[in-house]
Amino acid sequence: MPPLRRQEASGDMPAYYNEIDPYAAQWLRNLIAAGHIAAGDVDERSIVDVRPDDLRGYAQCHFFAGIGGWSYALRLAGWPDDRHVWTGSCPCQPFSLAGRRRGFADERHLWPVWYELIKERRPAKVFGEQVASAADWLRLVRSDLEAVGYAVGAMPVQAASAGADHIRDRYWFVADAESRENRRVLKPRLWTDPAASGDSRHEWVIGADGKSRRVKSGIRLLAHGVPARVGKLRAFGNAIDPRPAAAFIKAACGVAP
Repeated sequence: MPPLRRQEASGDMPAYYNEIDPYAAQWLRNLIAAGHIAAGDVDERSIVDVRPDDLRGYAQCHFFAGIGGWSYALRLAGWPDDRHVWTGSCPCQPFSLAGRRRGFADERHLWPVWYELIKERRPAKVFGEQVASAADWLRLVRSDLEAVGYAVGAMPVQAASAGADHIRDRYWFVADAESRENRRVLKPRLWTDPAASGDSRHEWVIGADGKSRRVKSGIRLLAHGVPARVGKLRAFGNAIDPRPAAAFIKAACGVAP
């Protein structure tokens, strides 16, 4: 794949999105054009082909960008588009309970590749997430980042605790290069909005996989007749929920939800 072609300079440093899936990459471009996420460039190369110099001049760098959940979450948290930050959601398949669980031996274990970019460019702050079953992965991330001077905080947060209609249990972490000496434990004050997630407005539905899920009344777990539904479902399935991400970002910055 040819090198990334940058946007014309617009006065503000744009965001960088790295996403290898063409369907999700085009979705990112559509969201950028609509103004829903930070303006920037979408790079469809594999992260293994990205070099540190490719990232010069970008205020935000989003890896494994999916459909832009981290950029949207940053906006929800009040983070300006031109404030420097890196984010990433490394592939979960090596550590997910639903996968083959090959762990660090899985070729999709791409943290070492992302880590090398972090080590070279030294962004001021890094946010990331992983499935809640990946405790060993999180220990590696913490060890690697602390070894190069970052203070690291992490905690499990369910999407349901931030008003979502699903559990989506995840580890969230932040690495801060500017507060190495301040190793405070992150204790975000999370909440559940009764109006958004009260049981009286939801019901439990059993899917084809045999798992029960809480959904809004009247919704059925079907995708019949949805155009390009396979690509959409894959993109949504790999996406982060911006609500718990925004709550974690606020907590990491000491902002009350």
